[in-house]
Amino acid sequence: MYRLIGLITICSLLVNFLRAQNIADIKGPAITWEKNTHDFGDIIQGDKVSHIYRFTNTGSNPLIITNVEVTCGCTIPKGWPRDPIMPGDNGVLEVLFNSSGKFGRQNKVVTVVSNATLGNSQLMFSANIIEKKTN
Repeated sequence: MYRLIGLITICSLLVNFLRAQNIADIKGPAITWEKNTHDFGDIIQGDKVSHIYRFTNTGSNPLIITNVEVTCGCTIPKGWPRDPIMPGDNGVLEVLFNSSGKFGRQNKVVTVVSNATLGNSQLMFSANIIEKKTN
């Protein structure tokens, strides 16, 4: 499982690197993330945490986010722009994570579905869930 997460992370970093290198050549919409990973660190089981991912449309046409897909009911995307993001404009996507019922290291992937020329993009976050101590 950790190898798969590592491979996904490496692939995502490579895609983002290639996107940054060829940004001037992109015709159409392009989504460039300020940072596409986040580590919540240690959190107590049952904590609800959130993170805001920031992006820019670095392409030449309006960017339209049509969906945000998650792999678990513990992850909730909210707050992404429903209107087209014009070239050069910025946007944010907030992701909430509910650690109830989770334990240990958690690695989650969020897929942003859009009309970006280079296809869908992935955001990742991790957390280490520590068992809640009872008295």
